[in-house]
Amino acid sequence: MAGYEVVHVAVAAPNVSEPEIVKKVATIVNKDLYQTRLLLSGGFPRLIAHYRSLQEAESTARNLTDLGLVAFVCQNSELRKPTKIFTVHTVEFLDGEAIFINIGGQTKRIKSSEVFLILKGCIISTEEEATETKRKINWGATLLTGGIPIYRKVKEKVSDATTREEPLVRLYNRESSDPAVQMSQYNMAYSFLGAQLALSSAANFNTVVAKLRDLFPQAIFDDRLMKSSGSDVSSARASDELELNYKLLCLYYKTKSGLNHSK
Repeated sequence: MAGYEVVHVAVAAPNVSEPEIVKKVATIVNKDLYQTRLLLSGGFPRLIAHYRSLQEAESTARNLTDLGLVAFVCQNSELRKPTKIFTVHTVEFLDGEAIFINIGGQTKRIKSSEVFLILKGCIISTEEEATETKRKINWGATLLTGGIPIYRKVKEKVSDATTREEPLVRLYNRESSDPAVQMSQYNMAYSFLGAQLALSSAANFNTVVAKLRDLFPQAIFDDRLMKSSGSDVSSARASDELELNYKLLCLYYKTKSGLNHSK
């Protein structure tokens, strides 16, 4: 049997969808009203339908667009491919441009007119509960042996499981759905801030984001991905969801601006 690639349709609706719109969308994507209403809530782009052919997906996207929604098509391979990341260690802010430098000394020079989109999110990492094994005397067994010490191994908790949330920001140009650069709170050396340097990395990272927004005033800024997943979600799953949402948001804004030609 010939192979095929799943083609997804994503859609974003206003925060409050009219009941009549929800009914029409449910009919188009062949879902029940409750499920459709959930997918359309919040105004965030979500995968709403899945097809075996590009033609079917494009037809559905056109029908959704005709309802006044922002809809676009994305192939499964595009969504699942690893994101190319240039992780910034330090920045040199200049007049009308910035030089981004990674920890290996490689640089990227980006002019103020070249950034189309700035997305700020939050990545979750989890450290599991730490335990250590100790030998303790088993008094019951020791008494039965007439006083010969009998030991047993027991595990004792050393520290609780901890969850750390780390803000990160990505800059995108108009040509690619991969970010041009990425900055994260705990992976930067902030000495370049000079007199603006604060005692906490959180304050320093916020200063960096503010400077980015000043340098790239025409770029769209969206920080909805700062809302982290629940604490019951594993860090690996949360990271996968964050990557998917970054790509969907990027494609959403490109479609809305007429830059995405796959819709």
